[in-house]
Amino acid sequence: MFRQNNNDKIANDIVLKTRIITALILAPIAIGGIFFLPPLGFALFTGAIIAVGAWEWANMSGLTAPVARVVYALMVAAVLYGLLNVPAVAVLWLALFWWILSFLLVRNYPSGSERWGGVPARALMGLLVLVPAWVGLNHLRTGGFQFGDSANNLLLILYVFCVVWVADIGAYFAGRAFGKAKLAPRVSPGKSWAGVWGGLVAVAIFAIIISALASASTMQLLLLVVASLITGAVSVLGDLLESMLKRFRGIKDSSQLLPGHGGIMDRIDSLTAAIPVFALIITLMGWLTTGQW
Repeated sequence: MFRQNNNDKIANDIVLKTRIITALILAPIAIGGIFFLPPLGFALFTGAIIAVGAWEWANMSGLTAPVARVVYALMVAAVLYGLLNVPAVAVLWLALFWWILSFLLVRNYPSGSERWGGVPARALMGLLVLVPAWVGLNHLRTGGFQFGDSANNLLLILYVFCVVWVADIGAYFAGRAFGKAKLAPRVSPGKSWAGVWGGLVAVAIFAIIISALASASTMQLLLLVVASLITGAVSVLGDLLESMLKRFRGIKDSSQLLPGHGGIMDRIDSLTAAIPVFALIITLMGWLTTGQW
């Protein structure tokens, strides 16, 4: 027993070190791509990430042949290129309807999987997840943004990332402390309702702090809290949808591309839901206008 426990500890230490090394390598690349590229370069950089995510999604959709996965990724990349001059808001509305439908799919799983479990349906799901995420992210990057005394779109992108991360951290600690009632045991047994509520409380506090730092008005503060809470809630759905697809496919990770972390989709699943919904909300609020590449 002692030897088994010692071996488990060694294995966990190796996994942790691998995760840290991978993160240290990827973090500068991600920061450079997001904060130091011009809009067109940003679109190409994020498009490459989405294409890799599509390559992973192909496997989750049942396209296991290497050539088929590459073709699917190239098809998604072509769709992104074709959307360069399409109004972003139309795609963001489509994303909102898709995530409402996704809520129903996740809630009912495994019931209903016979209708969407085919390869074409799951491949289409990938388009509905990945394409609006890219459109929303670039809409945030190129649109004119005004909140409080700030007009920095790069900070806006950082904000939506932080909302997802804060929600995840809050969910982790609240779930560990109070997580008895499971959120979706047939999809992701580790998630609890306490985690969801803990994550949303953390998001609300974060939004209030940012509003104070930005010298926002009371109305702006309230609107930002509402937008952030909706975004935080939808980010959970993004995680659950990918978990559902992986469970249906019978795999643990979207790929082994990132040592210690799984795949790209395992890192961005929550963001794929949060980004387009947040971009649509603040656009409808009048805080973000259509920009130029």
